[in-house]
Amino acid sequence: MERDPSRARVALVRCSSYEATEVRQAVDRGIDLLGGMQWFVQSGERLVLKPNLLAGRAPEHAVTTHPSVFGAVADAFRDHGASLTYGDSPGFGNPQTIARRAGLSQAAERRGIPLADFSRGTERAFEEGRLIKRFTIAAGVLAADGIVSLPKMKTHGLTRITGAIKNQFGCIPGPLKAEFHARLPNADLFSRMLVDLNRLLRPRLFVLDGVVAMEGNGPQSGTPRPMQVLLLSEDPVALDATFCRLVHLDPTLVLPIVYGQEFGLGQAIDIDLVGDSPEAFAAPDFRVNRSPRSTSGAPGRVSRLARWLVVPKPTIAPSRCTRCGTCVAACPVTPKAVQFDRDRPGGPPAHHYARCIRCYCCQEMCPERAIDIIVPALGRLIHR
Repeated sequence: MERDPSRARVALVRCSSYEATEVRQAVDRGIDLLGGMQWFVQSGERLVLKPNLLAGRAPEHAVTTHPSVFGAVADAFRDHGASLTYGDSPGFGNPQTIARRAGLSQAAERRGIPLADFSRGTERAFEEGRLIKRFTIAAGVLAADGIVSLPKMKTHGLTRITGAIKNQFGCIPGPLKAEFHARLPNADLFSRMLVDLNRLLRPRLFVLDGVVAMEGNGPQSGTPRPMQVLLLSEDPVALDATFCRLVHLDPTLVLPIVYGQEFGLGQAIDIDLVGDSPEAFAAPDFRVNRSPRSTSGAPGRVSRLARWLVVPKPTIAPSRCTRCGTCVAACPVTPKAVQFDRDRPGGPPAHHYARCIRCYCCQEMCPERAIDIIVPALGRLIHR
């Protein structure tokens, strides 16, 4: 299909299951709708596939990119002569172990695709950065000629959704990601960083796995929600804005989209939608945070007051907590905002909200779905 390279284009392709043949046909159709594979790779180029590998959960939990989507995209690029690696830097745990538990390493091994090095990194200058001028990027990313990003359609406590833009955060080696949360203690600053990171990395193609998405308490503890769609685009801002519109979420509430448009990463408004009708995938009851923007990004005393009275806070459900300590390990601040209470030996960890920066890393990484994000009473009143 011919296309105007000056306009953002998002392909919406129905994919009703993860059956391998159906997924491959959907991927091929989506790439054709974007103009064909010649736009994305030349024979002999080295590309790294970047799935969402948040945690070592089985594919049916909808936490990670499904192996069938990974395999279909890998086969499509290999058929056009690409040399492939893959990888991600999970927030907690060994990448190889996480990939095996998620079923991706098996899909990669069947195709002879090696796991790239996402544990070590090299610093790269980015003078064009609006907020961040230097990033440490995983060695496996720097060894490739380009990136193909394979995000998962999910909700997120900090950025409302996690899709195309946020997926590149995994190109930063694991321990350094916690430092970014500590240095950028609100959604506003964190979103600006994500956009700068994407402007540096510039993946060639994004394929969003929305065959089964996650709604509610994402990105790990939510509920699988069949959406039966793959979204493909070169423009991560346009793709994430389209995701928002499918679930009736105002894209201007999603700060990575707002700054993506402002910083020139992509287009959130004037988008060519091709393929299947977006009405076929509309989900107005999709459970996602649609509340107005809080003042959590404001400086000084107002920020602290708003964080206490208005901004949602992570809360541990003792009945679901197994005392594994993952939340304590994931907390990026010093001293920890969540830790075991010496006065209650054997009890669950407790949050110290005066220290909590509301990054929701504890909720994101909890393997037992034991942490909920609760809106304080004043916040609920304002929302109403």
